[in-house]
Amino acid sequence: MIKLAKIAHSRAGDKGNTLVLSLFPFDENDYPRLIQEVTAEKVKAHLSDQVKGEVSRYEIPGLHALLFTCTEALGTGVTTSLALDAHGKSLSYALLEMKINPKP
Repeated sequence: MIKLAKIAHSRAGDKGNTLVLSLFPFDENDYPRLIQEVTAEKVKAHLSDQVKGEVSRYEIPGLHALLFTCTEALGTGVTTSLALDAHGKSLSYALLEMKINPKP
């Protein structure tokens, strides 16, 4: 197993209690692998301590990116959140700690 941080980078954004995480492979050839390995269910399980709501995944093939929306992720919202990083930036790094299968 390898950490996503070895093959991708992530950005985070937020709106109220909803966290948005993007995932971009360093090498676009790894995009199909991300599609296969990084499902909404796996992201929800990986971030389960923080994300209490639904996780939805969107594929953005033109950018070779995945976008995840995570509801009920920031407490009552950014301004009152008790999350480690009230703007969710630390969760983009937490996502990169997720492990996936190594290349075949």
